[in-house]
Amino acid sequence: MPQVDALHLARWTVTSGSNVQSRGAVVIEAGDHHWQASSSGNGAVDALFGAVDEALAEVLQGHPRLVGYDVHAVAEGPDAEGLVSVRIRPPASAEGARAAGEYEGSSRSTNIIAASIEAYILALNAMLDEVHWADAADTAAEGRRGARPPSSGRRAEYDREKSKHDTTSWFEQ
Repeated sequence: MPQVDALHLARWTVTSGSNVQSRGAVVIEAGDHHWQASSSGNGAVDALFGAVDEALAEVLQGHPRLVGYDVHAVAEGPDAEGLVSVRIRPPASAEGARAAGEYEGSSRSTNIIAASIEAYILALNAMLDEVHWADAADTAAEGRRGARPPSSGRRAEYDREKSKHDTTSWFEQ
């Protein structure tokens, strides 16, 4: 059974082109935790995977190792879905039980980039579902709490209206 506070991809954006380096940005949530980051890469998918890795670097204590990425057309034509499968291993810096295993995520969509990032998040959730990763998000959050004022005990609420902003500035850096 998946963990209650599984990673959820709240938002993502990517820019890519023939004469520019691709840039990706993500916002990831799990329970009361919230991470965001941006990254550049060799194409849209690489940039988004890099942004996820950057956002979760404290949680995972490193970057997962991508060991498999497959895209298969499920049907023909412009409305055909692509099935994306992603396989990862824990970060090379992981120790003990956290260093072992291979985890997979799969997603289908007519948008291959969307399916790719969703499959990557599913693979990360599969890894974080392991008992030895159970406290990873809370441990990372504890490390960040020292710099924040004490909590009022209330859970933060997500204001969808205030979240609508122009994210292109991330890519103009």
